[in-house]
Amino acid sequence: MLIDICINSGLSILDPGFDTPEARVMLIAIGMQESKFSHRTQISGPARGFWQFEKGGIRGVLNHPSTKQIITNVCNTLRIPPTEETCYSAVAYNDTLACVFARLLLWTLPNELPRQGDPDEGWRQYIMAWRPGKPHRETWDNHYNGAWLKVAGGS
Repeated sequence: MLIDICINSGLSILDPGFDTPEARVMLIAIGMQESKFSHRTQISGPARGFWQFEKGGIRGVLNHPSTKQIITNVCNTLRIPPTEETCYSAVAYNDTLACVFARLLLWTLPNELPRQGDPDEGWRQYIMAWRPGKPHRETWDNHYNGAWLKVAGGS
């Protein structure tokens, strides 16, 4: 339920083209991988929000040519100044903003999001975008495949 609320609210504030089954799967899988949708602040670390953004990820979305105007518009809509510090603080508790940052970070990747049945490409894109310090490949396939079941089954 919480996952649905976070993702639905985030995607609803973006243009409809951002809301695809592939995007939902990646958002669920990455949220599970990063925080299991249980931790809004990283245990013993600097990351914030269910997708565990550090300042570099916030800065990247705020400044990337393909996302800068989009995130500025979203921040203005949410009445959140589009600055690195403000957004970094806000993603810890504003799930809509955190989801938008996660979706837009995926948008900056050069390849299309992976299709169903391709956890290896999902992992590659997750690593490319999030650059986790201690990646756990052994949990990814379950998160990714479970996300496809959720999205395809609508539960």
